Parts: sequence; C-alpha cells; structure tokens
Amino acid sequence: MQKVDKRSKTKAVAGFGERMNTAAAAKKALLEKFQANKVDVNDPAFLEQQAARQAAAAARAEREAQRKAEKDAAKAQQIADRKAAQEAAEAQAIADQAAREAAEVEAADALVALAAQQKAARDARYAARKARK
Repeated sequence: MQKVDKRSKTKAVAGFGERMNTAAAAKKALLEKFQANKVDVNDPAFLEQQAARQAAAAARAEREAQRKAEKDAAKAQQIADRKAAQEAAEAQAIADQAAREAAEVEAADALVALAAQQKAARDARYAARKARK
C-alpha cells in the first residue's frame, strides 16, 4: 500500500481579491455577450421579422375570432333546436290532452245515448205492459 500525501492534492485556496476579480470578469463577460446580441431596431431584416410576427399575430387573432363566432353560432343553433323540440313536445302534449278530453266527451255522450236508449226501451216495455192490462 502506498501512502498518499494529502497536502499535495489540495488546491491552493483563492484569496478574497482573486475571487472578486473572477466575479468581475464573469460579469464583464456576460455584459459583453448581451451587448453583442443587441438588436438594431432599424435593421431591415429585424423590421421584416417584426412585420411577419405582427401579420401572424393578426391572422391568429382573426382565426380565434372566427372560431369563437362559429362556436357561438353553433351554440345558438343548438339552443334554437332545443327550444323548437320543447315547443313541439308541448304542442304534442296539448294535442294529446285535447284528444283525451275529446275521447272522454265522446265516451260521456255514448253513455248518455246508451242511457237514453235503455230508458226508451224500458219505457216501451212499461207501455207494453200497461197496454196488456
């Protein structure tokens, strides 16, 4: 087994001044990087790119408005269809009720006619019996 000298592996600890210089150099490098990427607003390529972005945004807004209008129209159509179906169901219910009432009136008239017919037959039998006496 070999003995390893721990002192030879340790790195030299940087002093406060050296750390400050390194941090300042890093900040300066970031600033230079930012300034190198700075865009010239009067550059024709930049202006063309901005115009393309604005056109795309306007087209997107128009498509969204169209989609919203179609959605609203579909919703209105659905509401109108539901309302028409409800009105048709109500009209059918009213017609069914009227038909039931007409059938009840007809049945009542038939009972009255039957009762009148039975009374006439009874009166005829009574008159025949009276005539025989």
